[in-house]
Amino acid sequence: MGNLIGITILLLLLIAIPFPPPSSSSSATSSSGNSSTREVIEVGGGPDDLVWMVQLSDLHFSVHHPERAREFQEIVGFALSFIKPSLVLLTGDLTDGKSKDLLIMKQDEDEWIEYQKVMQDVVQRSGLDRSAFYDIRGNHDNFGVPVVGGSYDFYSKYSINGQLQRTGKVNSVTIQTSKRKLLFVGFDSTMSSGFRGPTNLFGHPTDELLAEINSELSQWDSQPTQLVTKVSFGHFPLSFSAASKSGKTLQDIFIKHSLDAYLCGHLHTKFGKNLKRHHHSSHHASYSKQLFQLNGHRTPSGNASTCSKDATSIGEFWEWEMGDWRKSRAMRILAIDGGHISFVDINFKLGAKETIILPTFPLDSRFTSASSQNYKCGLTDPSSYEFIRVLVFSSSPIVSVLAKIYDSSPGNLILVLETQMKKLAGSHGNLYIAPWNIQAFEDPSPDRFLLQIEVSDIMGRSTASEHRPFSVSGIPAKVPWGWKEFFVMGCQWDSLYYPILWCFYLLVLSILLIPKALLSFSRRQYTYKNFKANKSLINGLSWIFTELYNVPVAWCCVVAYLFYLVLCPWFYGQVFTEGRERAYMTYRGWVSSFNNLGRLEFLGSPDVMVVVLPHLFFVVLPAIMTITVLAAENGMYRDYLLSLSSKKKDDYDGQYKDSALPGSSISKTSQIILCGRWIRKLLLAVSLAISWKHFKNCAALTKAYEMNPIIHFPFYSFAIPLVLAYTIWKTGKNFNSITKK
Repeated sequence: MGNLIGITILLLLLIAIPFPPPSSSSSATSSSGNSSTREVIEVGGGPDDLVWMVQLSDLHFSVHHPERAREFQEIVGFALSFIKPSLVLLTGDLTDGKSKDLLIMKQDEDEWIEYQKVMQDVVQRSGLDRSAFYDIRGNHDNFGVPVVGGSYDFYSKYSINGQLQRTGKVNSVTIQTSKRKLLFVGFDSTMSSGFRGPTNLFGHPTDELLAEINSELSQWDSQPTQLVTKVSFGHFPLSFSAASKSGKTLQDIFIKHSLDAYLCGHLHTKFGKNLKRHHHSSHHASYSKQLFQLNGHRTPSGNASTCSKDATSIGEFWEWEMGDWRKSRAMRILAIDGGHISFVDINFKLGAKETIILPTFPLDSRFTSASSQNYKCGLTDPSSYEFIRVLVFSSSPIVSVLAKIYDSSPGNLILVLETQMKKLAGSHGNLYIAPWNIQAFEDPSPDRFLLQIEVSDIMGRSTASEHRPFSVSGIPAKVPWGWKEFFVMGCQWDSLYYPILWCFYLLVLSILLIPKALLSFSRRQYTYKNFKANKSLINGLSWIFTELYNVPVAWCCVVAYLFYLVLCPWFYGQVFTEGRERAYMTYRGWVSSFNNLGRLEFLGSPDVMVVVLPHLFFVVLPAIMTITVLAAENGMYRDYLLSLSSKKKDDYDGQYKDSALPGSSISKTSQIILCGRWIRKLLLAVSLAISWKHFKNCAALTKAYEMNPIIHFPFYSFAIPLVLAYTIWKTGKNFNSITKK
């Protein structure tokens, strides 16, 4: 009876508890339990194995810059109306989320309302179905969003994905042609709790997200006879994507599935126009441990000229960052022709384009893969390489399409082939072809031959494509990187953050502590005068550190401050758009709550590196160097004054007396510098510059996280300027005491 009563009470409690409704899913649910959508689009008509799509990124619609949305509405809708892509991918940062001074970074609903209205108009003007548009979230769309689906998650309310109930972190769409499946997998790797910027810079794929991406990319693997081309798209470049808690990375997933291309945004064109990177690994397991990649191009394999199966067994994929709409007004058209990917990036800075040209064969030798390295291996339909193929998109009827091939080996361009192209009959797009003799252009140089297409329309307008290098043997050409491109694409920043941080601490603390320990056991006194008499690196360093330790308060404060930065919070800030308690930031990330085990949960790492590393390298390190040189200059000036007054110290050897007197070994230049205290004056200017730089950073952080420097981060704000001021005062006091004597 007692058991029956207990069961009855339990049932009543279960009925009374209001459980949330289950989340909806448009098509399928992934194995990880998060809702995701899978869609399939059938492409009819000819050509049989050709599909193209459009990518746009980093729109940054802003209430402070209405021209971005206005020009997007005018240009993009018109361009899409004659391009007629199968998909339109918008890879993040749909809105800006920044104040006019660029310091406050949180969601603005007015920007999202504008985005929704513009996209509705673009869809209408383009004539495309709204389901062809996939817009994913970027870090700007996540600034200050405490909870996905909450009141400040405007992306879920106003984006096309949100309105179409694509609520999962991963969404895939398959385009089915008569010969292959083209699988596109898009994902959102922004932080689950979106902090305000600037500490919201990296993608954070979780183990659950990686499992879901893995599931989506493998959805057609059960059909081994079916040709599948796999493309993924997200916002963050892989160099700005962190590893999951278990150490897994997006690179490893992409390598495992032999991805053809990863499309992303985030970096904009201000870092370079060649933000393309080829990823490869013959050993999948250790690929994610790579910290640097010195160049972005594909390295030719030893099997480049053969049809060996080993030539295509290397795990690889291309990563192509997309230029931004924000300033560059960039748009990309990407075509997949016979499984081979080509693209063209268009600049709309000067307005709309009436004609756009995209050659699909021969392939651009800068962006080929190992699987397409030799067209004569018999792995593809011979008709795919017996013709020059080009897509021409135009708002007016085309009159003439001309293919030209140039030989650049003599040092200048020599036209070696000029042929008229014809539109392929029955094509649902403007595909033009022309027969050619592919064997005539075999050459070991990947950029000897250049392809250019010239198009004339009925309005008399003539448009020419860029000169594209190609290699019929599949030998890759180089994709040159400048230092900025290497900096943002070639460095794996999530893996580099802690090595850089601890190398800084190892170096600085070694310099500050080891000489202190060694000199404490030495009975020899090191002075500037001794150093002049016996110049050596050891004597010079010993003298400099001796002078630094003669200002013990400054030295102790610097050491204590370094330990404070790794043991204590840096500041307390408002990290969400509105509401919720303040969080505090450490070098390990933000802490806003405890996890289920009652332990501190650090979020936003390595994003905090944008605050931590600049502070250490551009404020703390210069301050330490300035304090050290101020102390050394103090010793130099003290010895100079003693020599002028013919005074001696007990630890001065009498044999140096004559050399210390004015007019002996001290040069006139040294006397002018010491007498005028020019080194000290320069150091005072440097101290002011460091303090100005530091206070400028503090002012930016004050606005970004709504903080009061005195209340929320006094040690961070005032420690370095106060130590600099104390050192200046202390060394100046020594000058005055010596002068009075």
